[in-house]
Order: sequence, then C-alpha cells, then structure tokens
Amino acid sequence: MFKQVLKDAEERMKKTIEVIRQEFAKVRTGKATTTLLDGIKVEYYGALVPLNQVANVSVSDIHTLLITPWDKSSISAIEKAILASELGLNPLNDGNVLRIPIPKLTEERRKDIVKLCKKFAEEGRIAVRNIRRDANEHLRKLEKEKHLSEDDRKRAEAEVQKLTDNYIKRIDELLEHKEKEIMEV
Repeated sequence: MFKQVLKDAEERMKKTIEVIRQEFAKVRTGKATTTLLDGIKVEYYGALVPLNQVANVSVSDIHTLLITPWDKSSISAIEKAILASELGLNPLNDGNVLRIPIPKLTEERRKDIVKLCKKFAEEGRIAVRNIRRDANEHLRKLEKEKHLSEDDRKRAEAEVQKLTDNYIKRIDELLEHKEKEIMEV
C-alpha cells in the first residue's frame, strides 16, 4: 500500500522537474533556440494559435532564428506577435521569412536572468517539499487506519526523504547548468 504513495510522490516530483526544464528552456541566454518562441501565440484567422502551428521555426546560426510561415499572408501577424511578446526581440521581415537576431546579453541582464532561474529552482524545491509533506501525511493516515505498521511507515518516510533529496539535487544540477549557460560569454 505504501508503495503506491511512493510511486505517486515520485511521479509528481518528475512532473516538477519537467516544469522547471520547460521554464529554463524559455529563458533567453543569448543563443538562438527554437524553444525561446514556444509561448508565442499568433492571431491567425481570428484565433490565437501557437507559432509553431503557422510557421516553421529553425535556428539559422547561433545568434539567429529563422521563421518560415506556411501561409505568406500571416507573416505580419507573426511579426506583430513577436514584437508584442516580452522577449525584447526585433524580427527582420523580408516578405518571405522572418529573421530574428538574438542580441548578446549585458552582464547586468545575465545576472537578472540568473536571479529569475534561481526563483524557478526555489519554486521547484518548494513543490518537491510539499509533495514530501503530502506523502508523509498520507503514510501517517495509513498507519492510523491500521493499514501500515509504525516501522513500515518510518521506512516509507525514509524512502520519501531519499526521493526528496534526489529530486532537490536534480533541481540544483539543472540550475547550475543553466547558470553556466547564461554566464558564458
């Protein structure tokens, strides 16, 4: 019975790690990456549609993204959506494709981005600790209902703690990697 509690806790912790990875992928590092534009929605025939559903997004070189719309008439809507985003990017429109130069980051901007990443990591750690708390409460409840002995509960809580330590360590490793990537000139 406690194995299900451990399995649920681990699944939730894996999801937390995935969310952090996604948040880190959206953070601008001065290098061109297609995930940078993942959150952009384009108004296309009256509906807001993700950019990757109306155009091909690719990396043409380390500092330039290339957007090739499938429907040439949507190029101005794509340009407008990128300009309206909070990414601070200025697409160059040649009528057929959009080229987006990714400007180099200033030292101050790099430090701000690192702070933002640290905030994401801390939110992840808090989420993992909350999952640990929920799992431990569930184990105590099982013990109270006589589905689990005290020794089994303590063993299970030790397993939950190992899981927690492991996932917090993974979050710290992701943060360290992202910090190096951001501070790299």
